[in-house]
Amino acid sequence: MAQKPMSTLAAERLNFVAQDQIWRYRLRAETEARQNWNQKWGFLTTPFEELISGEAPPTPKPKIELPERFHVRPVTDVHKYIKVLPSPPVPQTTQGFIGWRSGVPGLNTSLELDSEIRSCKGTYARELHWPQQGIH
Repeated sequence: MAQKPMSTLAAERLNFVAQDQIWRYRLRAETEARQNWNQKWGFLTTPFEELISGEAPPTPKPKIELPERFHVRPVTDVHKYIKVLPSPPVPQTTQGFIGWRSGVPGLNTSLELDSEIRSCKGTYARELHWPQQGIH
């Protein structure tokens, strides 16, 4: 019975010389990193108090007087600028409902079908009768 030819992946697994070479490169990189760590990252081991002990306290910034045009204006009453007029009559068509508002809560029922946000995921979950806690 003839043997099956070896795949390249299996041949790479059996290449012990290459695996040993890779292992040696990895060990060399770790050794170099360990030796260079203190040079590059040694400042992280210095206590914070020691780092700030030689620094002078920050000097306060001088107060600059801004020009008049940059001053904040006093708050004015909103009702002085915004006037809410009474609601227009109920639209005759469904297209008229777009952008229409009503001050009477009963008339908004055709606009607000639910207090929840409708989405594809939520609709599908309701069809499956999932509990609300399971819907994210």
